Amino acid sequence: MADQPIPDAESVEPTPDGATTGEVQASRTKEPPAAHTEIAVDIANLTKVYGDLNAVDDLTLQVPRGSIYGLIGPNGAGKSTTFAVLATMLKPTSGTAKVFGADPSKDAKAVRRMMGYMPDVLGLYDGLDAASYLDFFASGYRIPRRKRKELTGSLLELVDLDGKAKTQVSQLSRGMKQRLSLARALIHDPELLILDEPASGLDPRARIELRDLIRQLAGMGKTILVSSHILSELQDLCTDVAILEAGKLRANGPTETISAGSGERVVTVIFADGARETFTAASDDEQVELLRRLIVDDGRAVLSFRSDAGLERAFMTMTEGIVQ
Repeated sequence: MADQPIPDAESVEPTPDGATTGEVQASRTKEPPAAHTEIAVDIANLTKVYGDLNAVDDLTLQVPRGSIYGLIGPNGAGKSTTFAVLATMLKPTSGTAKVFGADPSKDAKAVRRMMGYMPDVLGLYDGLDAASYLDFFASGYRIPRRKRKELTGSLLELVDLDGKAKTQVSQLSRGMKQRLSLARALIHDPELLILDEPASGLDPRARIELRDLIRQLAGMGKTILVSSHILSELQDLCTDVAILEAGKLRANGPTETISAGSGERVVTVIFADGARETFTAASDDEQVELLRRLIVDDGRAVLSFRSDAGLERAFMTMTEGIVQ
């Protein structure tokens, strides 16, 4: 993948999906509020009720600017509903949400200029090729035609699809479609990316490629809010996580802190003679001591020394298996 910045898209007001692809003048709407705060997303006592169901129940959390923040929880935990509120698609029943200081329910245009949203249902248009698909959405954001070719080309290169520019969307693999959807979310160079289950249905190679791309985007200064059921990958990817269940926040904070609170970790050790053994360790210091004892005291040749995903254990410890 090319490691290069996305060309600056003019900060404009997006139009509905039905916008024409003709030349459109850049919007003269005001610029979004400057993001001086170190908090990218500020959610306070957010509640969304459907009948008797509290899809999100008094949720309060803050997403640090520049972080890769993971939302973890089973189906029905409230992750997608929270994302939809932030993406200006739903209004909360009560409480507030702010994206770089702007309220999605009161200033949707400002939020949409600063936010790129990749939902769990991709909504790709099979009748278009990859380049035309991005060009269509670039026109919806009122990016002038003279700039769109360079912009779409750079985005396709960024997501490693530059060789598929003229390939019909229907002919792309699942992983390629995921990356094309991510490129679409980047079309207006947003500061915040919201990715709802971006690795869903991907094979291991495609998941690794997507994870590397998310890291690359974070390195470009973007704040990324992501949900996934693949907790081991979130542990390696995210700087911070929040665990949700039945609409309620169970825990949140730096990934290492949440993982460390899960109690004893199971350590799997593979030795040079082919033996495979498991041990338990309650802390990093105990893991270091275990490795020292195996190598120095016992004189054993260790090929692999790996503790289980503490985030998975934290999730099992902090949740009760409630299904809404």
